[in-house]
Amino acid sequence: MKRVAVAALLGGLAMFVWGAISHMLTPLGEAGFKSMPPAGEQAVTGALSGGVPDEGMYIFPGMDDRARNTKEGRDEWMRRYAAGPTGLLVYHPHGGPTMNAQLLGTELLTNILAVAVAAWAAAHGRTFGRRLALVTAFGLVSWLSIEASYWNWYGFPTEYALAQLVDQVAGFFFAGLVVAKIVRPEPAAA
Repeated sequence: MKRVAVAALLGGLAMFVWGAISHMLTPLGEAGFKSMPPAGEQAVTGALSGGVPDEGMYIFPGMDDRARNTKEGRDEWMRRYAAGPTGLLVYHPHGGPTMNAQLLGTELLTNILAVAVAAWAAAHGRTFGRRLALVTAFGLVSWLSIEASYWNWYGFPTEYALAQLVDQVAGFFFAGLVVAKIVRPEPAAA
C-alpha cells in the first residue's frame, strides 16, 4: 500500500504538471471555446444579470413542471428544443477567481485521487508495459464516460471533445510512467 500511496502522490503530481503544460502552453486548453463578440456579450450578460439571479447550471429552453409532467408539455418543449436556440450555461452572477491556491489545490487533489485508483489497479500488473497501459486506459475510460457523453447529449464542440481525449489520455499516460515504475509487484518468495 505504501508504494501505491507514493505512486498516487507522484503520479498525481505528474498529471497536474501535464495539465498545466497542456492548458497554458498548448491549444488544448482553449479548443472548442469561442468568445462572444463584445456587443453580444454585453447584451447576454445584461440579460442574465436581470433574468437569472442564482448561481447554477441552466439548460435552455428550460423544462418546467408542465413539460416534465404532461405529454403536451413535453411535446411543446421538444418542439422548442428542436427549433433552437439551445444551450447549456454554467452561471456565476458574482464572478470568481480565474486561478488561485484553492482551485489549484483542488485540481492537484483530484489528480492524486484519480491516480490513486489507477495505481491500486496497476499494482496487479506484472510488467511495466501492462501497468503503463492500465493507467493510460483510465484516461480513455474517463473520456468515454464523461466527455464523449457531453459531446453526444449536450452538443459540446467536437474540437473540445477531441482535445479532452488527448488531454485525458496524455495525463494518465504521464502519471502511468511514474506509477508503473513505483508499483512493481513484490518478488515471489523463494
